[in-house]
Parts: sequence; structure tokens; C-alpha cells
Amino acid sequence: MYHWFHIIPKNTGLSLFAWIAFCILPFYFIIRSATLYEIILGGAMIILFFTTYRLSFIKKGWTVYVALSIEMLISIGMTIYFGYVYFALFIAFYIGSVKSKAGFISLYVVHLSTTTIAVIIGFMTEYEEFMAQLPFNALSLLGVILLPFTIYQRIRREELESKLSDANERISQLMVVEERQRIARDLHDTLGQKLSLIGIKSDLARKLVNVKPEVAQQELEDINQTSRTALREVREIVSNMRTARLEEELVRVQELLQSSSIACGISGEEAFKHLPLLIEDVFCMCLKESVTNVVKHSQASSCTISFESRPNEWRLLVQDDGVGLRTATQTEQKSGMIGMKERLEFVNGELDVRSKEGTQLIIRIPRIIHQTEGGAL
Repeated sequence: MYHWFHIIPKNTGLSLFAWIAFCILPFYFIIRSATLYEIILGGAMIILFFTTYRLSFIKKGWTVYVALSIEMLISIGMTIYFGYVYFALFIAFYIGSVKSKAGFISLYVVHLSTTTIAVIIGFMTEYEEFMAQLPFNALSLLGVILLPFTIYQRIRREELESKLSDANERISQLMVVEERQRIARDLHDTLGQKLSLIGIKSDLARKLVNVKPEVAQQELEDINQTSRTALREVREIVSNMRTARLEEELVRVQELLQSSSIACGISGEEAFKHLPLLIEDVFCMCLKESVTNVVKHSQASSCTISFESRPNEWRLLVQDDGVGLRTATQTEQKSGMIGMKERLEFVNGELDVRSKEGTQLIIRIPRIIHQTEGGAL
């Protein structure tokens, strides 16, 4: 929205005092005229110029072009009859603020042509007057040539900077949303599995406390250990949300399977020794969620974890000998599976679930993601 003070152009390279002088000087050029008629005519032209100049900022459509036409005629008249060229600078400033490229070029050509012709005619008819202020008129003509391009480029740059600022703000908002989702997934992967295990073991301990006190005591010790592990992992999430390391995660899943009386076999972990940090983090969370599902749903007695490094992809296989999954639809509905797929999509990975004589999860991540050890892509 433009206000009244936009009559005086901003950010043109000239000081505010220079533009104020350009607004006051036409009265000097008119008052020094010999006849009252010329003074009245010149004063009316000045008032009409600033009125139409103001309208050109606040109006749209054909009104703007009518106002600019009147301004150009007044500028030509002031140049020829009174030797006042500086109104052309105001018009040049406005032309630079025109957003349409076609409109800008058209107005620029017309204004430059009419101003040049008016200066030539004024120079021929008012030779002494123009010679007295030749440097200023030459600078004014130079301003008519360069000022529109300067303003046009500056406004375009400001618009791009504004769009960039809006885009950065939007990215920041999306990063906050993504971080919230990541925290939710991490809490599910850590707290979810531990609390589920605590619930299973507490139910088992309650049933065995009178029948097999020794076994119930062992279950209670497992509950205590699991709760301490959950507390430690939550502290890690809250403190730094640090990147998971595969070597540490393997120790955790082995402890989890062992505490659930599920035999664990691991092979090929040497192939994942030098994974990029991003890929390693995704594999760690998928491994954690896969083993959590084995403990919670499979009723398995054994679980094997295999790592494979192939020329075009990394592959993780988690196989159990449990009851399996009934339908693919039920698999999709599990929040853990959805979380794994979301993480894998981020690195163009895939999750393949097979349910036959147990459940097999195949996690693939292509090698098109290149990342340094420091985490930069």
C-alpha cells in the first residue's frame, strides 16, 4: 500500500533533500516568468502533475496510463516553456516500479523519447536558459536513462528476497513439524517397545508369583532392567536426539530378545561398518522396530538378523519363527511399520514383509545416497 510520502521516491541513490528541491524548484522557474498568465499556467501544471503522480501510485488499470500520459505532457511543457527538466526524474522513478516487463519497456521507450525531444526543443528555443544549467540537465537526462532500470532491478531483488524469506520461514515450520514427527517415532520405537515388554513381563510375574516364585523374581529383575534401559534411552532422546549407532543398537536388541527368551542369531554385521550416518540411523531405527514387533507379536522362539552389502544396495533381514502376519492390511496398520516406511522413504529405501513360517522383514536402501562421515550430503 502506498502513502502520500511515496510522492518523494525512495532508494534511488539521491538524498531526500534533492527530491524536495525538485519539488520546490518548479515554483522558482515559474515565478521568474514575465507574465501573470505563465505563472498561473505553470502553477496549475505543477498541481496537476503531483495530483496525477499521486493517482498513478494508488490506482490500477487504465487510470494509471491516463495519469502517466498527463504527467509526460506536463513534463514536456515544463521542459520546453520553463526549462524545468526534473519532473522527468519523477516519471522515471515510477516507470521503474512497473511490474509488467512489457509495460516497463513501453513506458521507458516513450518517456525517454519524449524527454529527449523536449530537451532538444527547449535547448533550441531557450538556449541561454539551458546553457546556464547544462550540467544539471545532462545529469537529469542520464537519470531518465538509468533510473528506471535501477529501480526495476532493485524492486525485483526485494521481491525475491521477500520470497526467499517466506520460503525460509516455511522451511523452518516444516522442520519443526518433521522434528515433532521424528520425536514421536523415536518415542514409539524406544518407550513403546520397553513399556510393552514391561507389561508382558509384569503380567507373567503376577501369574507366577505363587506358582514359581524364582521365575517370577527373574521376571521382576528383567522389568527393573528394562525400565532403567527405557529411562536411559528417553534421556538420550530428550538431551540430544543423537544419531543411533548400529553397534550399540545390536547390543540393545540382543538384550531385548534375551530378556524375552527368544534366541538371537546375528550375521554379516561387518558389512555395515562404514555406513553413512544417515543410513546407519535409519537402519538402527528399523532394526529396533523390527525386533520390537518380534517380541510383541510373533510368539517366536528364535530370531535371526542378517546384514548384506550389495553393489547397488544395503540390505537388512529380520526373520522369526513365530505365528506370522495374517494379511498385508494388518501389517500396514501397525504404527511401527508405517514409521519404518516413512524413514525409508526419506532415503529411497523399501520395506518388504513376507509372512510364511514366521515373518521376514527385508529392508533395502540403495547406494545412491552418498554421505560423508560428518553427515554432509
